[in-house]
Amino acid sequence: MLTTSEILQRVRRIEIKTKGLSNHIFAGEYHSAFKGRGMSFSEVREYTPGDDVKAIDWNVTARFSHPYVKVFEEERELTVMLLIDVSSSSLFGTHQRSKRELITEMSAVLSFSAVTNNDKVGVLLFSDKIEKYIPPKKGKSHILRIIRELITHEPSRSNDTNVHVALEYLNNVVKKKTIAFVLSDFISRPYEKALQYAARKHDVIGVQVFDKGDRELPKVGLVQTIDAENGSINWIDTDDKNVRLQYQKIFDEQQQYFIQSFRKCNAATLSVRTDEDYIKKLQGFFKAR
Repeated sequence: MLTTSEILQRVRRIEIKTKGLSNHIFAGEYHSAFKGRGMSFSEVREYTPGDDVKAIDWNVTARFSHPYVKVFEEERELTVMLLIDVSSSSLFGTHQRSKRELITEMSAVLSFSAVTNNDKVGVLLFSDKIEKYIPPKKGKSHILRIIRELITHEPSRSNDTNVHVALEYLNNVVKKKTIAFVLSDFISRPYEKALQYAARKHDVIGVQVFDKGDRELPKVGLVQTIDAENGSINWIDTDDKNVRLQYQKIFDEQQQYFIQSFRKCNAATLSVRTDEDYIKKLQGFFKAR
């Protein structure tokens, strides 16, 4: 159990690192990727050469016998929802950091980027059920609370991964259109039905965070394994090629389901491994939008 002092130190370290990244690297990319995706009607004005003919307001044009166009303005405020997997499998990591640590840093970067652009940020922590819901708000103190929750939160005893539950909660609770990032290892099926509904209403981005060890078993002989989510204990012969191939196959099937489901629902995806540079991954994702 972390002491209050240790928690504050960790929050501060994450704040310094991720806030700097947001201010100097991601703020511009975030703005161009998401601002302007929500547009609200402002006024009508007379048509001028070069205007998009699709913007012509035919009712007003007919009334005045002269072409008029609708003018839309960028919605000044967006809402970002972070759906964060805090199940026990997120604690796994074979390299410099665990999946949970990577998810925490990425969540902090996205949060500070949103706040820099005057947007609200809300958080939904989930395992196989909703662990905690933090309504969207603005401000640095709110972001620091989010980081603190991610560092200190321990899932309840029933702690499998259930992406469907998280998306269903989003659909029922968050009424206004949001930019919804789902950060998880996506060791969960099925969730396509809830995703389909969420993607019609929100701008949904699936961020798959995984570790090299999720796909590859090291060849180290007979080992005892404990399932991080259900606690089951098994012995595995890692020298057996078929065992290693089956382990890899299970991961590949989960990843394929993740990519195909999001693609089918016209929702974006991003996959980041714990030993990869997530900064470059996020930059590339933002620029591609």
